[in-house]
Amino acid sequence: MSAASRTLETFDNPSPERDYTIRMTIPEFTCLCPKTGQPDFATLRLEYVPDARCVELKSLKLYVWSYRDQGAFHEAVTNRILGDLVAATAPRFMRLSADFNVRGGIGTIVIAEHRQPGWQAPTAVELPG
Repeated sequence: MSAASRTLETFDNPSPERDYTIRMTIPEFTCLCPKTGQPDFATLRLEYVPDARCVELKSLKLYVWSYRDQGAFHEAVTNRILGDLVAATAPRFMRLSADFNVRGGIGTIVIAEHRQPGWQAPTAVELPG
């Protein structure tokens, strides 16, 4: 079994000339509540338009595991993960949505985004239904 790691590996974007979206769902994110020490569970949804680099999936899995024993507020951990991913891949655009399970009757969703300066999203194409 591989050990948790804060190292994010990347690889060359196979189609850097094109804007395209990569979407990932990470349903088993856990960290600890910094107030109570109890586990917090979340589903992370990552979507990004790569530039020169893409994140390698096994390293992302091990990176996510590294938070299991770490205390962190939802807002802080979501922004930290986004910052680490942006630092590793320098994407044109990246959005991380962290959908935390209900605790104490309150569900929390934190959404953080990064946009490369000057990058504009292409116009969405509406096809007839």
